[in-house]
Amino acid sequence: MKLSPIVVSLLDTDLYKFNMDQVIFHRHTDLCGEYYFRCRNEGVVFTPEMFEEINAQIDHLCSLRFRKEELDYLRSIRFIKKDYVEFLRLWRPIRDYVETGLSESGELSIVIRGPLFSAMQFEIYLLEIVNEVYFRMKYDYSTLLASAREKLDAKIQAFRDGKYTFRFAEFGARRRLSLEWQDEVVRRLSQETANCVGTSNVYLAMKYHLTPIGTYAHEFVQMYQGIDSIPLAYTNHYALEDWYNEYKGDNGTALTDTVTTDLFLLDFNRSMVNNFTGVRHDSGDPYEWGEKMIAHYRKYGADPKTKTLLFSDSLDFDRAQAIHDAFKDRARVSFGIGTFCSNDTCEKPLNIVIKLQAVNGRPVAKLSDSPGKAMCRDMDYLDYLKRSVAFRISRESPAE
Repeated sequence: MKLSPIVVSLLDTDLYKFNMDQVIFHRHTDLCGEYYFRCRNEGVVFTPEMFEEINAQIDHLCSLRFRKEELDYLRSIRFIKKDYVEFLRLWRPIRDYVETGLSESGELSIVIRGPLFSAMQFEIYLLEIVNEVYFRMKYDYSTLLASAREKLDAKIQAFRDGKYTFRFAEFGARRRLSLEWQDEVVRRLSQETANCVGTSNVYLAMKYHLTPIGTYAHEFVQMYQGIDSIPLAYTNHYALEDWYNEYKGDNGTALTDTVTTDLFLLDFNRSMVNNFTGVRHDSGDPYEWGEKMIAHYRKYGADPKTKTLLFSDSLDFDRAQAIHDAFKDRARVSFGIGTFCSNDTCEKPLNIVIKLQAVNGRPVAKLSDSPGKAMCRDMDYLDYLKRSVAFRISRESPAE
């Protein structure tokens, strides 16, 4: 079974890839990275036919280039700079950076190695490829599509009936059923409700004249762990500083949990509080996190009602509405909702990730606020990172 091309545009990725890459292009072109694929579901088997198709799709991806109208669109984004767009005019995905494998038991492996400014771009494209190949080749796709459409109809009706009142952005590229389905989801949610404020998918944002939404991911903070001159427990400090120097507050939602939110708050000082428009939650209890962030803003005299609390951790619409109701009167509340929008069918979605695991030959890791989300290939390093973080928190946290 041969599929049509899955990635048809190099804009078919999340905005934060360009945001992070621009900082790397301007400040850290000497960094090289290694990314590893992982499927968190138990018992998932990739067949040799799927493996062959995944490789063919990666070959096609690496034949793509940015088109003039795509580069013009990137230039139109306020904080994307002209010299970076000119770099993208020359850039292309390089096939030699991607190594794939399939075990006898059907376990898929993917490793990406290369200069960080180039290697990092593969993540979303490859997840889109793996997910769509798996679902098109394992199941009857028309049945999946029909079930997804039935569920989307009900979701849209619930917004119209007033059951859901929150505003959100669609964040579903990495685990979508297909580009065809994500396209329909984004079009219908943006046109048939007043609640979808944009999408992280730059290609669909351009197509439907929506706001592309995103700032940075865990990998951006992780990469500083690979820089010799930076102490491990201060990576958030340098990441926030570089981000502010690049964007001057014009692209400012900070992700808090790469090396735990408690450590993040030590670096999210008065200057950063004032210069970032908000913060993003991606692990741990969302209610505890929200209270912690509101208290932190008040500590520095900032009105939480002027700041955004963006929630993005495995949300469905019921959970989002409950969180919205809890915080709507005390802060600006928004949501990034992914798989529940882009792959809610009669079958269980894949929980697949591609994570940065080494920079310049050194291991890196994220800790997050949920222990199960930690991912590191070097357990000794992970333990050392945890101890470094705990030591700084114990030394610098204010006494209760």
